[in-house]
Formats: sequence, C-alpha cells, structure tokens
Amino acid sequence: MATLRLTFSDSTTLFRPSLPSTRTFSRNRSLIVKASSSEDDFSRSSRRRFIAETAALSVSLPQLTARSEDALSEWERVYLPIDPGVVLLDIAFVPDDPNHGFLLGTRQTILETKDGGNTWAPRSIPSAEDEDFNYRFNSISFKGKEGWIVGKPSILLYTSDAGDSWERIPLSAELPGDMVYIKATGEKSAEMVTDEGAIYVTANRGYNWRAAVQETVSATLNRTVSSGISGASYYTGTFNTVNRSPDGRYVAVSSRGNFYLTWEPGQPFWQPHNRAVARRIQNMGWRADGGLWLLVRGGGLYLSKGKGLTEEFEEVPVQSRGFGILDVGYRSTDEAWAAGGSGILLRTTNGGKSWIRDKAADNIAANLYSVKSV
Repeated sequence: MATLRLTFSDSTTLFRPSLPSTRTFSRNRSLIVKASSSEDDFSRSSRRRFIAETAALSVSLPQLTARSEDALSEWERVYLPIDPGVVLLDIAFVPDDPNHGFLLGTRQTILETKDGGNTWAPRSIPSAEDEDFNYRFNSISFKGKEGWIVGKPSILLYTSDAGDSWERIPLSAELPGDMVYIKATGEKSAEMVTDEGAIYVTANRGYNWRAAVQETVSATLNRTVSSGISGASYYTGTFNTVNRSPDGRYVAVSSRGNFYLTWEPGQPFWQPHNRAVARRIQNMGWRADGGLWLLVRGGGLYLSKGKGLTEEFEEVPVQSRGFGILDVGYRSTDEAWAAGGSGILLRTTNGGKSWIRDKAADNIAANLYSVKSV
C-alpha cells in the first residue's frame, strides 16, 4: 500500500497517512516526506532559513476527510527508536520485497523495517563499527537484491542479499569531497556523487571506480568565471543540493544558491547556468516528463518551459502561507507533492500547473524537507 511518511523535529516520530482500501498503489509509487529541526551539513545554508523551534511529540493525529479524489485519508503515527538529535537523511525499500526497507541518518543511524514501515528497529552493521567514527549515512539505493550505502566520513557499504549482510568496500582517501549520493544502476553497478561534483561509476561491485567527469566543479568554474555565470567567483566548492533524473542526468544547486549546474552522461564537465529568477535557488529537480522544477528561497515554485534542458522558467502560484517550499516529488507526469516549512504540503494533479494545499499537515509543528518515491 502506498504511503506518505512524515518525520519531525525530534526525529522520534513518524506520521504515515495510508490510502483507502478502495484505492491502492504499488510500493514504487509511494511517497516519503521527512523533516528535522537539526541542521544537515550537506544543506545547512538552505535549511537554516526555515528551521524553527518545534515540539513534535505534542502533535495530534490529523484526520482527513475521505473523498473520491483524495490520495490520502488518514494519518498513522509510528514511533522511531532513535535519539531526538538524529537527522534522517534517506530511505529505500528492496524492490523484490516492498515490505523490507532501510532508513538512514546521522549518528551512525540505520533503521530497518520488514513490515512495510509499520515498525522500525535499529540495525547494526559490524563492518561500519570497526573504527572510532560516528558515521553520517547520506544515501541508500537498491537494484534487485543489491544495495549500496554511502556516508561521511568516507564509507561505502554493499549488499547482495537484500540487506541481510553488508560488506564494506575500501575507498581512496583522495576522493574529492564527501559522498552525498549513490544510485544502484545494475548488476554489481552503481553511480556515486560527491558534494564537489565528482561522479564515479563502477561495474564490478565497487572494487574499481571510473570518473565520469574530468574535473571538479571548482576547477570548471575557474575556467568559466569570465563566461558570465553570476556568483561563480563566490562558489565555495560544494553543492547545496543534487538530484538525478531516471535517465542519469543531474542538476545541482551551488552552495549559495546563486546559480545551478547540469550534467548529462557523456559530458566531460558540469555545465553552469545563471539562475532565471531574482531570488536565490533553494532546490531543483526533475519532473516526470523530463523538465525541471525550481524552488527559490521564500517560497516560489517555477517550472521549466518544455521537457528538455532550458534556462527559461515560469512561476507557478502556490499557497505556501509565506513559508519556504523545500522539495518536490513527482509520482507521475500529472501528480506531484511539494513540502516545506511549518508542515506545508501541496499537491498537483495536472503536472504542476496548479497546486492545492493539503491541510493534513497544518497542525504538524515541523518543517518537511524531502519528498521521495520508494
């Protein structure tokens, strides 16, 4: 059954609205929305503007009025066995077993569920506990029974049995930047990204990695500062956010949000782009039709014109109540969800042309940082 999961400022609570029994979707169309009041190193600069003091334990269970066109009907509260200071960062389910999933976070947090997310239990991985490090697990991805986890300080874990056992794969200490994203792409194959723009691919279980780009973003900008990219001279060398399309294209936002970059398979370098709006960029990602969505600081939502890569965007009116929108997730070419500060939840059923505020999360005293299909 498809679900929308929300976690809040104390990170010990998960609210999950379930779909009516008369309308169900497969697991790969479910959505995840997660939030925390703690700061994330990878997106600290963007999140700081929206963080507020919240008390998630006092949140009451919202009841939604069921209508035929509603995707959500009620909220289910799930408690997570973790410390309040833990920041949840990523979630993934095993494709061959949609009830089996993993939830990652800071402070070496790995939670596991075997009942579709109804209950979660801490998972210990001995190969990640050999050294005196408090790992931050940033990203997880599965393809069949094969799975990958990356974290900071530099760590890579691999499983070939749906997470029953995890093996630590050695990595070079000379990798530029911290690993922030990994994508399982096929048998013994994966794609890994660092916050400095390095992209590596492997086809032999992670024992060898090939660079997909010839230089880091900082090196690219050093060559293109004179090309008219506004704000390139202030670039600090790391991404604020990075998102991958299903066909392997990437879009990343600079640390200050004053420009963005794109990369497609086969290109030797990241391509910088001036932002098409006055306000700084909060986040960017891919629509289901291949176009881009863009969020600006302060709550604006923009969609690119057409389905390909372009620097032309149109603003879409949204009811954000003055709070910033932090992420967008598409379930199909028509349906998508947007989430943001103070429990903002928005839904579109026409590809993003118009958005309706879902009041289900209005009473949730937390920011919602991420929407993810699993």
